[in-house]
Amino acid sequence: MLHLLAKVVSNEPLVKEDGIGIVQHLKFDLSGGDLKYIEGQSIGIIPPGLDKNGKPEKLRLYSIASTRHGDDVDDKTVSLCVRQLEYKHPETSETVYGVCSTHLCFLKPGEEVKITGPVGKEMLLPEDPEANVIMMATGTGIAPMRAYLWRQFKDAERAANPEYQFKGFSWLIFGVPTTPNLLYKEELEEIQQKYPDNFRLTAAISREQKNPQGGRMYIQDRVAEHADELWQLIKNEKTHTYICGLRGMEEGIDAALTAAAAKEGVTWSDYQKQLKKAHRWHVETY
Repeated sequence: MLHLLAKVVSNEPLVKEDGIGIVQHLKFDLSGGDLKYIEGQSIGIIPPGLDKNGKPEKLRLYSIASTRHGDDVDDKTVSLCVRQLEYKHPETSETVYGVCSTHLCFLKPGEEVKITGPVGKEMLLPEDPEANVIMMATGTGIAPMRAYLWRQFKDAERAANPEYQFKGFSWLIFGVPTTPNLLYKEELEEIQQKYPDNFRLTAAISREQKNPQGGRMYIQDRVAEHADELWQLIKNEKTHTYICGLRGMEEGIDAALTAAAAKEGVTWSDYQKQLKKAHRWHVETY
């Protein structure tokens, strides 16, 4: 597999003070190769060193967080949104950190990283500028959604894409644990202020907000709250739905939409199969 050595341009923290964990926005210079990508794809990162079996580390896939033109709209960079993986060892209970995510989170500008790809067809945006786009993301699952929103709404992007001038409606339902963990918060709020008729932002902040049952407010609770409205939107042939983040959220989303569809005598699981067949239901969970 061919790989490209890309230099780190910048590595910025995305979690504000008192937030949970480490999440970084990394921008890499691609001018040393000819890697071209589009919104919704992923790239592979090969961390340096050997694994516990003495073999070279395997590549890890990360969703791209920038549009095809890159954050600087000069076709020279690619950006990632990376959380340092951290978990308790099942036997020793000591804290274990992810090899690749830790490597990436602490890279300095000028350092090099091995990149492969791009890969992925599941999360591509429709080319129709009048499409409606429902986005449901948890944590770093915001990465592809950011790429979509930049392509749709950023001035420099719109100038670079005369053939794609978004006129549809985008709705982002974003689940995070605390307000300081609302990744790209200012950028999202700016889009909302500038395009109030075309973009809606709904946050589920689990450790600060309560659901109607008095428990934590998760993304599936927000979907349940707006289920009837989402169902009406999903029935529109121009609507595409994207889900990215932790696999656990899918069940609750399906439950909420099952209830909404049932009011019209529609079986959600059958309807969802049709959506998948029509490439209007896109899921990338882990």
